[in-house]
Amino acid sequence: MLPDDDVVALFAATLDALTTPVVVLAVDDRDRDPTPVPLGVNPGEFAMRRLTIRWANRALLRGADVAPEEILGMSLSELRHLVHIVEGTDPFDDAMLSGERASAVVHGHRDDGTEFWWRATLAPVRATPEAPVTHWVAQLLDMTQSVEEFREQAYAYDSERRARQALDIVLRVSDHVMDLRGPHVLRKISDLVGGFLGGWAGIYLDESGLRYAEGLEGSGALRHDPLVPQGPRLARDALGDSDIAGVGTIVIEGPDTTEIQDPLTAVMQGRLPSPVTMHLGARYMPGTLSASLLRDLRGRLGDRADRLTSVMLHAMHGPSGTLGVLVTALPDEETTASGNVDDRTAPWALKVEGDATLLELVTRRVGMAIENVQLYRREHQLAETLQRAMLPEQVAVEGLDVWTYYAPTSEHAQVGGDWYDVLQMTRTTAGIVIGDVVGHDIEAAATMGQLRSIVRAYAYELVRPGIVLDRVDRLVVGMHMPRLASLVYATLTKVPTGWAVEYARAGHLPPLRVRAGEAGQLSGAGGALVGYGSGERGTATVDLLPGDVLVFYTDGLIERRDEDLREGLFELAEATAASTARDAAGIGEELLARFADASEDDVALVVVRVPDPANDAKVAVDSPRTRRWTFPSEPASIARARQAVVSACTAWGMPHASDAELVVSELVANAVLHGWGYLTLRLLDTGSGLHIEVEDANPAPPVATQGHANRTGGYGMQIVERLADWGWRSGAAGHGKVVWAKMRTDAPPSV
Repeated sequence: MLPDDDVVALFAATLDALTTPVVVLAVDDRDRDPTPVPLGVNPGEFAMRRLTIRWANRALLRGADVAPEEILGMSLSELRHLVHIVEGTDPFDDAMLSGERASAVVHGHRDDGTEFWWRATLAPVRATPEAPVTHWVAQLLDMTQSVEEFREQAYAYDSERRARQALDIVLRVSDHVMDLRGPHVLRKISDLVGGFLGGWAGIYLDESGLRYAEGLEGSGALRHDPLVPQGPRLARDALGDSDIAGVGTIVIEGPDTTEIQDPLTAVMQGRLPSPVTMHLGARYMPGTLSASLLRDLRGRLGDRADRLTSVMLHAMHGPSGTLGVLVTALPDEETTASGNVDDRTAPWALKVEGDATLLELVTRRVGMAIENVQLYRREHQLAETLQRAMLPEQVAVEGLDVWTYYAPTSEHAQVGGDWYDVLQMTRTTAGIVIGDVVGHDIEAAATMGQLRSIVRAYAYELVRPGIVLDRVDRLVVGMHMPRLASLVYATLTKVPTGWAVEYARAGHLPPLRVRAGEAGQLSGAGGALVGYGSGERGTATVDLLPGDVLVFYTDGLIERRDEDLREGLFELAEATAASTARDAAGIGEELLARFADASEDDVALVVVRVPDPANDAKVAVDSPRTRRWTFPSEPASIARARQAVVSACTAWGMPHASDAELVVSELVANAVLHGWGYLTLRLLDTGSGLHIEVEDANPAPPVATQGHANRTGGYGMQIVERLADWGWRSGAAGHGKVVWAKMRTDAPPSV
């Protein structure tokens, strides 16, 4: 050990007991190298090389794990390399030149690889404030534990902050999945997830082939650009029964190896648990789902695709299987680390682990919501199929103006217990049935369907309504139908003076006949409910003259909880007699406006009017200027809609009825082709022109074919654009859509 001078001895007696590592450095002119600072060398660093360590306390020797003879006599610069200090000593270089005190946090590692952080202080020693520096004292305070605690606190804070952000994302996703009818709701969810992860995300649904989906119900336009029309089974079918056909194919070509795998098909088939990494730089065999997805991703990611090496595939499961995948493209670890302490406190691997939980929650919630929507769709389609099979159909009856209306109260079933039928049994004989089964559920609808079939069968075989109801009674008793029901059956036969009406009632409210502004009830041939008749049922007869009106209805039209049924019957007769409309649809509109807006039950309404050529040309000023019709989604509805608009324009005395007929024909044809469910046609005379609306249950907006090379058609809409201004809007409460057109008064008439 080198001899201590008085200064070093003084410091040694004071500092040797400290637990903090301390070294005392002497400025010794005799030991200094008199050579000048070499060119290109930091002067401060060169000065530190000349400082000889004269003394070190025991704490430094223990902390550095060195013997005294290894430290004493070396320079401060050599000590820095001995204890492996890698950063934080730059301030000391300047202190050596200025003779001022300096302090900094230094970072290094021990021989065993463990990290340490010291707060190093380098202080000059002078005999007097004006005297030159004779010695330097370096003090090293171990801050390793404090720094590690700070890192843990910072990481805990970052984890908590990210967890709160992730929870907010989950809550916002939950808000979106509450209503998946929006046309872009899935894209909004993807944007939320991609923005949180700092990358990109997209949802692909398996709908007879994997498709990028912005919305669930609004995905009709995506069908024109499918990724793989054949669906997930394509890869397996293309390979046959070979050993590698179980998963599909993706060829990853390297210098010496070729790996066969199709991660996307494997995920969709449940052969690989997600998440699965899919490499964007790989080469995929044409025709596989992975190849199609990669091609689609490159187009959607654009320039970002060049900065990414892979994407993650997270399967979206429902109770019945895999519904699609959530694809996430995340930045690579090297492109996100900035190297500061904050980034190091939240390593990328830990972030990915937390993000995996978020992605699992999102895919689970979205998958369950999609499954529920699809289940509702299937139930709705089942109800619509039931409705198509059992709900009434109106046929055109030669010589009569017939208008019908039906509205169930159950939005879920879309069908209740009320029904009507208009039958063309012969060229001169028509049959009208209206009935009501107790209840509004599927059982009531099923009972109604059975009764409807029974009545139709006997109506075509027999003539007199009383005999028809007798046969219906007998069959219903034998079938033990669970619900009570009422009905009216009437036949209308063409005679020289007009029409002869025969009818029979089974517990149903009496129809109305209106003649010359007076309404009377057809209350004859009454009897018990269906299946409860005793003896033979009777048949009543009335006649219809030109201008006369028959109104058949169910109790839902007039029955109110706070009113007596007799009051409703009186008000209905009064309103029907006061109608100024010259067509059946106009009379029906007046009755619906008066009674059906606040209906508490299913409503069925049939209005039959005998045309009166002598008076029908006179348009009543007070006649309602609105009309509505409901048609099934089938081609035959197009002709019925054309007849309806011509009839309305004639009743209103509006010119250019043929132009309106063309517009209605095109709009209804598009609804039949691209929509689903029953169609509603509404006409409104605004005073400045005819306003037309066609509503169907498909919420997807109409898509123009112009600009799409692979789409044909659209010529009819060119005619519509020539004759009218048109647009569309969502239906009531977001259900379906309404396509509207307003006839232009300055449009050239059609030829």
